[in-house]
Amino acid sequence: MKQLFHGIWQWSWFSEEKQLDFNGLFLAIGEHKILVDPPPLTAEATTLIRRQGGVEYIVVTNRDHRREAETCRHEFRCQLWVPHEDAGQMDLQPTRTFKDGELLPGGLWVVRLTDQKSPGESALFIPQGKGILVVGDALIGKPAGAVSLLAAEKYADAGKAREGLRRLLKYAFDALLVGDGVSILTGAKPVVELALKDSPP
Repeated sequence: MKQLFHGIWQWSWFSEEKQLDFNGLFLAIGEHKILVDPPPLTAEATTLIRRQGGVEYIVVTNRDHRREAETCRHEFRCQLWVPHEDAGQMDLQPTRTFKDGELLPGGLWVVRLTDQKSPGESALFIPQGKGILVVGDALIGKPAGAVSLLAAEKYADAGKAREGLRRLLKYAFDALLVGDGVSILTGAKPVVELALKDSPP
């Protein structure tokens, strides 16, 4: 369990299949305690979360990042929130759904991204410090220090997917916390700009 910023921790689970880390976030922002896209919890992560007072909400960024959300919901007896457009494609019953532009507990702004792998793919913007963006499958932190899109066959139209991601550039952010791969803790926006400029259609 690594503390990235004040009130923000990340833990990882290595996927042999994908050959990269699946990351989960624990956010303790104000009075709110939130998990984002939780992979399997380590003992260390569970201990830290309980010491911080447990979890009130689990936020899942897309239908494929349910991961251990249901297990965590039962363990911490908390609410589960998922993207409205993805809810019908998930094999779980969320407490509620969220839509583009909503302000979630903890001051998380929902940024829905169009033409991605799933219809509800959402980033979360945290206006803390120089700005923090949290993404699920929108961008992959691979190789370390860079970001990439998913393989073209994951999208109905890879060109449209890339254009949909340009919405992220409207936000002022310095850190990019990724669900898959290696997060970028400073200087992230120029890296994203470069990836979206150079990605093939």
